Amino acid sequence: MKIIRSPKRKTLALQIKPREGLIVRVPLRASKEQVEKFINDHKLWIEKHLKAMEKLQQEASSVEKLSVDEIKVLAAQALKIIPEKVRHYASLLGVTYARITIRNQKSRWGSCSSKKNLNFNCLLMLTPTEVIDSVVVHELAHLKEMNHSERFYAEVLRVFPDYWKWNRWLKENGTAIMAKTLSE
Repeated sequence: MKIIRSPKRKTLALQIKPREGLIVRVPLRASKEQVEKFINDHKLWIEKHLKAMEKLQQEASSVEKLSVDEIKVLAAQALKIIPEKVRHYASLLGVTYARITIRNQKSRWGSCSSKKNLNFNCLLMLTPTEVIDSVVVHELAHLKEMNHSERFYAEVLRVFPDYWKWNRWLKENGTAIMAKTLSE
């Protein structure tokens, strides 16, 4: 378990990540007792999600890894498909971007930097086209809102109303796809 204290945080939150396990995000001034109570109050949720994560990791460990050549093919496909989608959705969102980079990442589908650079995982080529669209729109919306606020999701849903459906698909299937990447 990892506890992360943040000065701007106002609430306590739980997160479970494949490589890190349980993460508890807390306000800087939260007492040890408050944190312990919060964890205890959410014990069933934690156990349920840790078991689910463990199951996913076991399934992922049996997934056949992609070869270097297969990853290169996916990256080449992504370089053809993703920039086109970025151009399309950037015009719908009314945003401009700097650079698009395609990577083979172990834990992220996409990211957006404060310098307006966009990064996408080549493994997106193994997902339905709607999933690629949802990730592209998500990252482009960060050019308007660098957070996950209601305003951010309003922008996402304005141009991609099925976002939640495909986001759920990625949550349910993404771990197995990520597991295909080469181990270091």
